[in-house]
Amino acid sequence: MTDNHVLIDSLGHRIPGGRPAMHAAWTGYFQMVPEYQISAKAIFRRGNTVILVGTASGNYRVSTTTDSVGTWRTPATWRAVVRRGRIAEWQVYADNEPIRELMRRATETAV
Repeated sequence: MTDNHVLIDSLGHRIPGGRPAMHAAWTGYFQMVPEYQISAKAIFRRGNTVILVGTASGNYRVSTTTDSVGTWRTPATWRAVVRRGRIAEWQVYADNEPIRELMRRATETAV
């Protein structure tokens, strides 16, 4: 990844800051979704842009000390912009409703 790498999440939030920011962002995400997987069914490339189309899946847990609330799976697309052989931008396009449903369920159970 480039030093000025940017992640754009599925809500359109831009997370700049290069490697340190990405490490922190992904560490937090993998604690919440420890079995996160990307399954690419098709890959397209034009110039320095690569598109992956497939599914994202995983489980969800409220904290590192709790068990998984359940699993989710959703269609997803990822866009990577490559500069000098490194990923400069990573963008996720996905429906967040499956994991949101697990979050709601966890909140209702806790109350």
